[in-house]
Amino acid sequence: MSAVRTARITSNPLRSTVEIEPIDPNITAFHARMPAYSPTMLFDVPELAAQLGVGRLLVKAETRRMGLPSFKILGASWATYRAICEHIGYEPEPWHNINELAAGLEHLRPFKLAAATDGNHGRAVAFMARLLGFSCQIFVPSGMVEARIQAIRSEGAVVTVVDGTYDEAVARSAQEAGDACLVVSDTSWEGYQTTPARVIEGYSTIFQEIDDAIDASGLQHPEIVVIPVGVGAFMAAGVSHYRAHAGKAVLVGVEPLDANCVQASAIAGEITSVPGPHDSIMVGLNCGMPSLTAWPRLSKGIDWFASVDDEAACQAMRDLAAVGIVAGETGAAGLAGFEALIGDEDFRSQTDISEATVLVVATEGATDPEHYERVVGRGHETIGRVITAVRA
Repeated sequence: MSAVRTARITSNPLRSTVEIEPIDPNITAFHARMPAYSPTMLFDVPELAAQLGVGRLLVKAETRRMGLPSFKILGASWATYRAICEHIGYEPEPWHNINELAAGLEHLRPFKLAAATDGNHGRAVAFMARLLGFSCQIFVPSGMVEARIQAIRSEGAVVTVVDGTYDEAVARSAQEAGDACLVVSDTSWEGYQTTPARVIEGYSTIFQEIDDAIDASGLQHPEIVVIPVGVGAFMAAGVSHYRAHAGKAVLVGVEPLDANCVQASAIAGEITSVPGPHDSIMVGLNCGMPSLTAWPRLSKGIDWFASVDDEAACQAMRDLAAVGIVAGETGAAGLAGFEALIGDEDFRSQTDISEATVLVVATEGATDPEHYERVVGRGHETIGRVITAVRA
């Protein structure tokens, strides 16, 4: 583990009490009906805990979820389902698996889903469209690596590259909305906030799984929770969970240095755009504007912000690989942010980490396998395996 080269650490000047709306108890039951659903792994990593000087380090590895390399399907599936229900005006019950749901929606075809993405959300929406027998169009910013584009196309979607940033891809996707097309976005804009709110709700399943695993193991619930931010949907779900159930947990949001829109907005006291280009390798976090839907929870619920550079993300990828956890550039951002945070004098003066249980969420696997191998020094498929030299 090496020192973070550059980082911006700030406490949240807007931190205050958050009003939490109850999460729909049917969400986890909905996900249980999705194909290949099972809780993802929660790793207890004593080696890294010792290196970081914390009591215990837990890593929730959202690196393989229902066959996809990130957590995004949880938000995309629930939001898609709720949007369809609102579109047709009723619940297509009863259904017990995705094939029965698709059969119940056959009358809608031809029908399309659309979204903008910097990788994982778009693939999740395309995955959901394929399961339901719908077509799909995904808009991506210029410069996205081919591996991520091909992964979206592998789900049967049409991928359109927008000459611009992620935010410009979002604006283009909004134009697709109509009677035969639902836009399933994880960020929001004026007049479009219901579906992004459903995306946030969908992520609640992750935190329920974490609680269940901790309770089953007899471990202590985390005092510090570190989550990558992006437009803020996932972090908003974290705020909802930990402020409702464990209000004393310190919540840390992590962003790239050149796309720290939530940190910049908190410092400014209002939603603020961070202009592009946003060129970080943490592509899932390359967002210039916070979600309007997520902002009220982000602005009040986050305690600390850590914005880090690409080398910090690369080092965190290597640190996680060393303990058998595959995390891509965006996925490793949480650990990179925490490694930067504990080097900050203000944070250390206010927070005793020596006995603390810290939870870091790794939000994606190796979505760019070639780059992963260049950074880590070996392929992602070898991580977690014991490599034995064969003697002649």
